[in-house]
Order: sequence, then structure tokens, then C-alpha cells
Amino acid sequence: MPKWMLKDRSLLLQWLTPYLFLLPALLVLSLTVFYPALQAFYLSFTRYDFDLTQPPVWIGLKNFRRLWSDRVFWETFRNTVLYLVGVVPILVTLPLGLAILVNQKLRGIRWFRVAYYTPVIISMVVAGIAWKWLYADNGLLNQLLKLANLSTSGIPWLTSPSWAIFSVMVVTVWKGLGYYMVIYLAGLQAIPEDLYEAAAIDGSDGIKKHWDITVPLMQPYLLLVAVISAISATKVFEEVYIMTQGGPRNSSKTIVYYVYEQAFQDLEMSYACTIGLVMFLIILGLSLLRLSFERLTVKEH
Repeated sequence: MPKWMLKDRSLLLQWLTPYLFLLPALLVLSLTVFYPALQAFYLSFTRYDFDLTQPPVWIGLKNFRRLWSDRVFWETFRNTVLYLVGVVPILVTLPLGLAILVNQKLRGIRWFRVAYYTPVIISMVVAGIAWKWLYADNGLLNQLLKLANLSTSGIPWLTSPSWAIFSVMVVTVWKGLGYYMVIYLAGLQAIPEDLYEAAAIDGSDGIKKHWDITVPLMQPYLLLVAVISAISATKVFEEVYIMTQGGPRNSSKTIVYYVYEQAFQDLEMSYACTIGLVMFLIILGLSLLRLSFERLTVKEH
């Protein structure tokens, strides 16, 4: 065999090697992610209701027109936006404060880190059931309110349209604090101590040093947490399913729960795919927003 053919063959093998390593993962992703996503995209333009004897019927944009005039969808969309506005700012700021607190070189500080991170490893099913008991009419929270004479009959945490979604938000925040704290903790430990020592000489100490040094250097982590928590807030499901099931009167129903309801309770798979497509576009927009902000941050530095 000529030398040039051997050389081309070795270059071809060198080019193919990384793709051969990726092939098993790509096959799994194709079967579990890419193909179902394409199928869902196709079904959003059809009428299909789990009747295996009848193929999907192409109906064009009828599902999207139905979505535009669907009052329940817009209620779930409003609840999802409310979730974003209510949860994301807390999960961006509060974990940073906790990370600064547990980053101190104090005796027994590791136990505080474990205590704050413990809710992350607890199953959402277990957490949801536990908080549902706490929120019950005769639960611990209402008993404490009665003992403190702050309420005579207690607060209908999960049974009032005014309280339900905010009560579920508390569980989401409680569950996510430790996770985002660890992300911030990794960033804090990468900041040299010399910067804080130099800042102390210039008169920047206490809380002021964190405003002058920590916050500017933690901007990439703040952006990362903001985007991750925003995407998680748009996909919230377990808390709603376990604690309120979207009630009362759709006051805590989110987009993902509405997709589940349409697909597996009402068996309107095509309409559920249409709602899912809209949710995908929202998450895609948040991801692109994150990439654009990340590029701007890199350019500034």
C-alpha cells in the first residue's frame, strides 16, 4: 500500500476516534432525547389522543390557535412567571450570603455546610410530603402561630388561592439553597486571600469588602445561578404535584403540570406537545440569554 494512502488512513482514524467514543452516548441520546423531541414537535401539529389504532391526523396550527385562546394556559403561564420572579432573586442572593458565612475558617463550620446542604439530597417526594404536613390546618406552622397569638384559626397555606403558590415557592427555595451555596462556595474559595488583605489596608473591611471584591469577582457564578434557577423554576413539577396538584382553582398550576395534566389525565397528547413546545422555546430563550451575558462578561474582563 502506498505511503500516502497509509498516511490518509491514519489521519482518518485519528479524526474518527473521538466520534467512536461518543457513538454509544449519541445512540442513547438519540433514542431517549432527540427522537422523542422530534416526535413531540411533529405531534404538536396533529390531533392524537393515545388511540393506537388511529394514526395522528395533521391539523396544522389548530393546536396553537387553541393555545392562544386557552384561559387555563395563560393562568399557568402567569403562575410560572410569578414563580420566576419570586424564586430566582432569592436563590441568587441568599445562597451567596450562606456561602460567605460557611466559607469562614471557624471550628465546626463543616457541620453547618452539611446542615445547609442536607435538603438537596432529600427526595422531593419526601420533602413535599413533610412540608404538606407542616402546612396542614393542624400542622406545626399553624400551631406555632396560634401559640404566639398571631392567628386564631391558622393560615390556609395550601387551600387558599392567595397562599398556595407562595407556600410551594418556599419549598423550592428551601430545597435549592444548599445546591447553589456549593456553587458559590467553589467560586469564593478561588478568590485569593491577598485581595481581602489589600482591601483591609485600604479601609474596605467587613461587609464592604464583599461588596467591593466578592460580588464583582463572583459575577460569572451569579449569572450561572440566575440562569439555572430560572430554568428550574420554569420546569417546577414535583412540588406542585405532591402538595397542591395545581389547586385551588389553578392558582398553583404551572406549565409543566399543565402538560402532564393534558397528556396523562385528559389524554390529549398532541395539545400537551404544543404546550411543551412553547415551554421549550421559553427555556431556549433563557439559555441564549445566559450565553449572551456570558460573552459580554468575558469581553469586559
